[in-house]
Amino acid sequence: MDITITNSEWLFLPLVTLTLVLSALIFFAGPIARYVVKLVTDDALDKLLTDKYTQNLFELLPALKRLSVLNMVESGLRAETGKIISRPLGTPKHFLGFENLMFVPRQLSGLSLPESTPVDLSITLGPAAQTPLTLSIPLMISGMAYGTALSEEAKQALARAAKTLQTAICSGEGPYLPEERQEADKYILQICRWSWGGRTSEQIAAADMLEVQIGHGSNMGTFRIEAADFQGKARTLAGLTPGQPAICLPAPPGIQKVDDWPGFMKGLRQKAGGIPIALKIMATDRIEEDIAAAADLGFDVVVIDGAEGGAHAAAPIKQDDFGIPTLHALIRAKRCLSNAAISIIVAGGFNTPGQCLKALALGADAIYLGTVPLLALVHNQLEKALPWEPPTTLVFYDSPAKTKLNVGLAATSVVNALASMALEMQELLRGLGKASLKELSAADLVALDSVTAEVTGVKRVYDDSQLTLSRKEPPKQSGKSNLLEAQQVANSRKDKKQGKYKVLTAKKLLKARKLT
Repeated sequence: MDITITNSEWLFLPLVTLTLVLSALIFFAGPIARYVVKLVTDDALDKLLTDKYTQNLFELLPALKRLSVLNMVESGLRAETGKIISRPLGTPKHFLGFENLMFVPRQLSGLSLPESTPVDLSITLGPAAQTPLTLSIPLMISGMAYGTALSEEAKQALARAAKTLQTAICSGEGPYLPEERQEADKYILQICRWSWGGRTSEQIAAADMLEVQIGHGSNMGTFRIEAADFQGKARTLAGLTPGQPAICLPAPPGIQKVDDWPGFMKGLRQKAGGIPIALKIMATDRIEEDIAAAADLGFDVVVIDGAEGGAHAAAPIKQDDFGIPTLHALIRAKRCLSNAAISIIVAGGFNTPGQCLKALALGADAIYLGTVPLLALVHNQLEKALPWEPPTTLVFYDSPAKTKLNVGLAATSVVNALASMALEMQELLRGLGKASLKELSAADLVALDSVTAEVTGVKRVYDDSQLTLSRKEPPKQSGKSNLLEAQQVANSRKDKKQGKYKVLTAKKLLKARKLT
């Protein structure tokens, strides 16, 4: 039997009922929520403050005072697989860097340059080579390998950006990717420690500089990538047979022992056709030994990768416990090569234009950047990965999300990031009154602490022997007054010597200030 409502007012009854229910819920939502939160909080506090330590969540707090969250996560990863774990993007450790160096502009004794003044940032690498490599800016895109690290899309975007910036990109240690070379202008081909690392004559002929890689900041020595983890186009280009793992060698193909280096370099020089040949090494305490050998072998450029350098896949123990910091390595390398026509490229830990410019002032000829362009690739595309995946899933070769990367947009972001850094460097140089990068030197820096001053040889901002007692010429006083004043200053200064603090005597301070 059909029931028909003839009175239209009954049609509004469900709507009115729903409105009343919603209003009641909204009115009582606050008190209900507070009550629930109070119940949960009281219960949690009761457990935390009364449960035995062995059954208490706070059991982790003492451990976290000694361990970091990273330590706990990596311990879990080891427990899960029983294999060597691979950490991306380098060590979390902090080393002595460029932060305690400051530039020193002139103000009354000199003027900065007008904003319209062009500033030359161009550099030349391998000046002794038959065909040196000239770039418009000293910022280069470092070797991030195709296949063993980055996807084809990411490599194309980086190469396109390098061409726009009129700088160079390094192939990295992955298989040779023709599409990357087509996108790039200035191209550095890495002769690396894999079975494909010797490269073909055609690949070498397509390069503007060769880079023999024996180590880098966060990794050196041998390791393997299982066949199951290295599939697709990169595996085909690498020339591996089915089921064959990719194994990193102690040295590039053709080097079985140290005595093989001279013959290897002779053959490579013949294939290079006059372009510069660089040697890339991990910065270690044997850096002088390595640089001397590089000079004897006739390398045109030395690439030094400090302990701050990143990697797509390296064991944490190598990242955390190999190498020395970039700043130390640069200073020691520059002292070794002060009279040689060998260019220095530094890498590892460079994230700001200020850090880059300080390294250039201390003697570097160019800076390799890796993390900066890598993160710039995914700028404006983060929503394709977040919140459930890290942004780097858009650029890594073994990620199913790599095809989501918009190559054109990624290339534009990298161009903007590096162009912005270059513009800031030019602005600082104008502030120093310099129209060219070649005018910059360590004399334009001052060190804020004793350690940085000692490491770099840069003037320290303060000097105990140059203590200023007064801004104005003090009036003549009796010897007793001078002695009292000096004693007061001496009592406020302590000189750390052999681990003990020794108060400076008034007599010694008087002699230093020539008050006697």
